[in-house]
Amino acid sequence: MKFSAFVLLVSLSPALAAAPPADLPHKAEWQAPVERPKQGDFVGEPGISPELMTEGFLSAHPDLRWRREGLHAYANKRYDQAMQHFLRAARYADKPAQAMIAEMYWKGIGVPRDRALGYAWMDLAAERFYSNFVIKREQYWGAISETEQRDAIERGQPLLAEYGDDVAKPRMAKILRKERAVTGSRVGFVGNLEIIPFTGPNAGSGMTIRADEYYAPKYWRADKYFEWQDQVWDAPAARKGRVNVGDIEQADKPAKQE
Repeated sequence: MKFSAFVLLVSLSPALAAAPPADLPHKAEWQAPVERPKQGDFVGEPGISPELMTEGFLSAHPDLRWRREGLHAYANKRYDQAMQHFLRAARYADKPAQAMIAEMYWKGIGVPRDRALGYAWMDLAAERFYSNFVIKREQYWGAISETEQRDAIERGQPLLAEYGDDVAKPRMAKILRKERAVTGSRVGFVGNLEIIPFTGPNAGSGMTIRADEYYAPKYWRADKYFEWQDQVWDAPAARKGRVNVGDIEQADKPAKQE
């Protein structure tokens, strides 16, 4: 099974271009052949244990669900389906899905080639300054004409209004709040509870999932969820150093000059 270089870039190494090998963040391992995300071999997701990928978890995370569906369709060259799935993921602030849409338009994969629209989508994918998407965006910009650049800027405005973080993040946050109220602990305490998965890669295996891992705030609280995404995809804000400030001390007065 062949994948485009960009699919491998997005899925295997989120920060490949931004940090030396020793500092690479989480990697997702592709398992070949790629099967439908609901059964068989599962597509890895950076920073998430595969056993968490149950039907309930994916229902609460439409960004992940529809990107995975899109990648499955893309890998099997069902590009019309892939585009539909990526668009659904893009509505929930999924930057990798937006980058895949950009790549499909840029190369004319399953759609008429449209470099201006490809740039507009990649500019949207780079909204949080994730390193690989910023690099791709700048490559696109340098390859298109001034006329295409003006066209890309104009066509990017309605995309930003529909898929930009200002509207897409609240859309995703609403889903997380709703699903957490239905499936999660309202008081934030799960004790020694374990979950028996009936879907996902561990279904029927007899293995269980620790509830404190399944209900970790980084997966269910919108603010923590997007912070976690920034760490996985290497946003500059996630790489800022920390400064520890001690107690205030009075400096010695300088000696008087005679």
